[in-house]
Amino acid sequence: MPSDLGTLRVDQVGGLAAPKAYWHAFTQFRDGAIDGATWATLQDEAVRKVLRSQEAIGFPILTDGELRRSNFQESFANAVSGFDVPDGALYNYQRGAHAGLGNVRAEQDFSAPGPAIFTRRPVVARLRLVRNVVLEEYRFAVANAATPVKVTLLGPDRIVQRFDWEKSRAIYRDMDEFLADVVAIERVMIAELVAAGCRYIQIDAPGYTAYVDRLSRERMTARGEDPSANLARSIAADNAVIAGFDDVLFGLHICRGNPRTVDPRTGKIVGQWHREGHYDAIAEQLFSGLRHHRLLLEYDTERAGDFSPLRFVPKGKIAVLGLVTTKDAATEDKDALKRRIDAAARHLPLDQLALSPQCGFGGLSPNVIDPEEQWKKLTRIVETAAEIWR
Repeated sequence: MPSDLGTLRVDQVGGLAAPKAYWHAFTQFRDGAIDGATWATLQDEAVRKVLRSQEAIGFPILTDGELRRSNFQESFANAVSGFDVPDGALYNYQRGAHAGLGNVRAEQDFSAPGPAIFTRRPVVARLRLVRNVVLEEYRFAVANAATPVKVTLLGPDRIVQRFDWEKSRAIYRDMDEFLADVVAIERVMIAELVAAGCRYIQIDAPGYTAYVDRLSRERMTARGEDPSANLARSIAADNAVIAGFDDVLFGLHICRGNPRTVDPRTGKIVGQWHREGHYDAIAEQLFSGLRHHRLLLEYDTERAGDFSPLRFVPKGKIAVLGLVTTKDAATEDKDALKRRIDAAARHLPLDQLALSPQCGFGGLSPNVIDPEEQWKKLTRIVETAAEIWR
């Protein structure tokens, strides 16, 4: 891996909070009030701004904030053809998403006529790469940054979990055949990124917590799937995606879902989640089985459990502790963060730890904390890491 990136003590997951004016412009584009060229110009301006803002607080690795995506899963969904997507489904799912009270589990309707990956879609043809979304994003970002840029790409586990294999047997005989195409496509996407100079690629794998979530496992079983076999298949696929790219740093992000809503009583952003369960049941198989260099782990609430599963992180890997929440505007106390990192260091040496937000700050979403509060949190991460690892 690149030596200058391998010891990063801070990280971020990808999505950065879009200003309200940018969200408003997106709704205008979605509804046809502004044209594509105008929207593209606004996207460029927004990405340049977040790159400058990250550099201004001394963040050592940048993203474009995923501000060109209406959902993080579009890194793959918008890159391929073959999924059965109803007309008009691309933006409708954004309307009223996750409305209601906060601090509750937000259930999703996977059978809704929504876009691929966000909802569970069948295919009408074999998947084919038609647009390398992450390459486009990287090229623009790196041309406008003086600091290294990372990109985020959706991992095979989430893609296969949102594949309606029961209705796709005329195209793919089973999930293994489908997953082989996913791996092949993502390897092409990564090879093109590497050729363009990208040296840090983060795989987004939020679905791994489904294997400790009772309701998610029950849904798999009801479809005739074996959750244990699904987990093993996904680990093998994630490893196959990155195999042979020896000069690239690979991270993998695992979380329990990152929805937010607005509390109708206070008007404040409050968090929700999609899955429950500690890492314990899958930690040994997952942490030791994945070949990625950095494991970005959600640890901002008690739903993650304690730090004891970190003992399964092998030597040479770094566990990036997502201790800073993106679902609450209050900036974390520096001493409290240090105490939590000290607690984690009882299970994994300090030189194998790093600090980050628990997930993205929301990207292009109406329900995000104020960007100014976001920058305070990211600054706190930089300050805390500097004092711990010096």
